[in-house]
Amino acid sequence: MYKIYIVLCCFFGFQIGNAQEVKGKLIDAKKNPIEGAYVLNVQSEKHTHSNELGYFKLEGNAIGDTLRIGALGYEKLNVIIENLSSSQRISIQLKEQSFELDEIVIRPTLNGLNVISAIDLKTTPVKSSQELLQKVPGLIIGQHAGGGKAEQLFLRGFDIDHGTDIAIAVDGMPVNMVSHAHGQGYADLHFVIPETLDNIDFGKGPYYANKGNFATAAYVDFKTKDHIDQSIVRYEVGDFGWNRALGMFNLVNSDTDNAYIATEYTQFDGAFDSPQNFSRLNLFGKYSTKLKDASRLSITASHFTSTWDASGQIPQRAVDNGSISRFGSIDDTEGGTTSRTNINASIVKIIDDQTFVKSNVFYSNYNFELYSNFTFFLEDPENGDQIKQKENRDIFGFNSELQKNMTWGVADVVLKTGIGFRTDNSNDIELSHTLNRKTTLENIQLGDVKETNSFAYASLDYNLDKWTIIPGLRLDYFNFQYTDDLQEQYTNTAENKAFLAPKLNVLYSSSQNLQFFLKSGIGFHSNDTRVVVAATEEETLPAAYGTDFGALWRPTPKVFLNATAWYLYLEQEFVYVGDAGIVEPSGKTERFGVDFGVRYQLTDWLFFNTDLTLTKARSLEEASGEDYIPLAPDFTMAGGLSVLDLGRFSGGIKYRFIDDRPANEDNSIIAEGYFVTDLNVDYKVSKNLGIGFAIENLLDTEWNETQFATTSRLQNETAPVEEIHFIPGTPLFIKGSLTYTF
Repeated sequence: MYKIYIVLCCFFGFQIGNAQEVKGKLIDAKKNPIEGAYVLNVQSEKHTHSNELGYFKLEGNAIGDTLRIGALGYEKLNVIIENLSSSQRISIQLKEQSFELDEIVIRPTLNGLNVISAIDLKTTPVKSSQELLQKVPGLIIGQHAGGGKAEQLFLRGFDIDHGTDIAIAVDGMPVNMVSHAHGQGYADLHFVIPETLDNIDFGKGPYYANKGNFATAAYVDFKTKDHIDQSIVRYEVGDFGWNRALGMFNLVNSDTDNAYIATEYTQFDGAFDSPQNFSRLNLFGKYSTKLKDASRLSITASHFTSTWDASGQIPQRAVDNGSISRFGSIDDTEGGTTSRTNINASIVKIIDDQTFVKSNVFYSNYNFELYSNFTFFLEDPENGDQIKQKENRDIFGFNSELQKNMTWGVADVVLKTGIGFRTDNSNDIELSHTLNRKTTLENIQLGDVKETNSFAYASLDYNLDKWTIIPGLRLDYFNFQYTDDLQEQYTNTAENKAFLAPKLNVLYSSSQNLQFFLKSGIGFHSNDTRVVVAATEEETLPAAYGTDFGALWRPTPKVFLNATAWYLYLEQEFVYVGDAGIVEPSGKTERFGVDFGVRYQLTDWLFFNTDLTLTKARSLEEASGEDYIPLAPDFTMAGGLSVLDLGRFSGGIKYRFIDDRPANEDNSIIAEGYFVTDLNVDYKVSKNLGIGFAIENLLDTEWNETQFATTSRLQNETAPVEEIHFIPGTPLFIKGSLTYTF
């Protein structure tokens, strides 16, 4: 049943010489704006949506008409128009309710798929930093080597490594590291405490004017909470030395000001014969205030530090001959340390009812030291092939975007235009041949990198009846500088490069339950500074050309479907060879495939979701049969069942699947696929106390989390061997938790 509210005459406005309009702002109980709410005039069938500030404007109304207002996670509301005599905008508060899938409205926006992440965050909250990126439909991760290292990413037929073809940001602050010691685009999200996460904005393909470097396969933007409802203390304990302590504490909680701090400490040994000795400490604080003109200012500060040992990628032959177990190691002196400190200030400045500017300025200090041994005794039969990769980096940056709503004739138009820059100063970026983490045998690379990326962009959302046309244009300018400290004389080599990226997207919304889209655009990923200034033939900013055609459809109130056919062509891919300190071009490639997803609310408390991707990925410059792209998956699937607020119970079971895939160019070496399931159950003992348990790898599957075709030599071997080297996935793993809120 809809609740009926009578709104008095003074609350709505009339615009002389124009259609009668109503103007309002939608807020929640904390007076925070509600974005994306659906506002429908039942009589005229005209509709609109609230913007990022919660504002809406709807024309073509008459006295006595009924406005129907709905938003995901809020009770529906009917508002009767009693009079149209004032120009005053009012605030309408929506009341939160239990999650209902039939509240979904498909918006005419380029980021329409974001409704999927909103559903998934409500039904299956993130419980670990490893789950953050897995909230993006179709994205599969694997731990590369030790808990402190960034995960390996798979999406749309890409082995993205650590971030080469996906742009990741948190609160407007970039996560990807350009010209990183371990690989271009390295993206380590472990500085994010998962419980501080508020929402996820993502998009696949190079179609978004406000996204630049690395946004070829996709982009992902995380936003942290401006406030928390309650303070929380949680402790987790589990197999293999798992310990995790979490604290989140309200400091200020008023209508205008909010502040909280969060801290997390994690320990884990893993199932390995040689313990990981992994430990990570996270600290996070955020202050938000509403200014007198309803603008909002937020300041965040965070720090994390991590240290770990690793058993590394082990050769299959060593396991087969019994010299080591699946959880053994050839060189257990691998591992590393890393840390990151961030300061980020953001403001949303309201100019008028239809115009606002959002800006942020940020600084990060980042440290990284990693010891690896991929080939064992291939290059140095006496000391082994261990390498050290190390850097100290400072990042400065600024982003600003103007958004203005306008009316052109009978069309509603949204203009978005922005500017920004990012500067990375990496001191003593190092690649060295080492022994047992202590002795440096040879410096292979050593120098300072300075890389600056300035950019400007504009896009226009032109909404006419059922059509939305969104053209966009982005300009990026790069300056690359490298000082080589291994040269006897001082040398500072620099290069400059610009990239112009047009976009064009078209949406057709036949109803609030069905939308078709055609997206197209050009994007890019940058090369490593050390390669760029070497004046080689490799591309500096190779382009990616993409197109998506698909639909969002809600066939029944409790079912939401999405389907997309897509194509992506890259001028050049990069393969980073870490032990040689070089980036090898792998030539032109193409990928095409299909994405499909389902969200289904079976009952008030039971939800089903699944996403699958079918892909064909090939190199265009190799002969047929030798044109496979190593580790590019052609079929992935992930999903599960979630229980939400069944009495005092919540929880679910989820799965992820990746099929067998080629590990080398001629498909003669195969990386085996896997199917892994996880289970979690939470129970509210009382209003303030909760308990829970989780079982990872419920079926105790023997699986390899990451795999590579590598040429290596063991100490007792006379000739090198190329075969699968792998990191084993964790066996059945039980954790328990105790949570207290106050």
